[in-house]
Amino acid sequence: MYQQMIFVNLAVDDLEASKKFFTELGYSINAQFSDETAASVVISDTIVAMLLTRQKYAQFTKKEIVDATKSSEVLLALSAESREKVDELVEKAVAAGGSVTGETQDHGFMYGRAFDDLDGHTWEVIWMDPAVAQG
Repeated sequence: MYQQMIFVNLAVDDLEASKKFFTELGYSINAQFSDETAASVVISDTIVAMLLTRQKYAQFTKKEIVDATKSSEVLLALSAESREKVDELVEKAVAAGGSVTGETQDHGFMYGRAFDDLDGHTWEVIWMDPAVAQG
């Protein structure tokens, strides 16, 4: 059965530093779709983050490329299998040079935290009780 995928394209200032950051979070780089201007970060079977140098990113848009450390372009949200996995990923991000952003959200059935990557893109990590999520 076909599974739709998402490819999130993000402009980065230092491609090598960004690759190192995401591999330290436990993700892999797909060399087949990576070169000196882009890195394909495999987050899951259906989620890929394409890290693009600003010059490469500019080839796909006529719009101004924002500085994500100053303006919000998008909030990226990833699910996690447990509250502990939420904390684990955020702690890995901080250890790799990212920063915690926002407040921890704890609603009992749902728990979330967020971090900014090296270029200021905000990643939310959310766990939701499977029993509540299924209705």
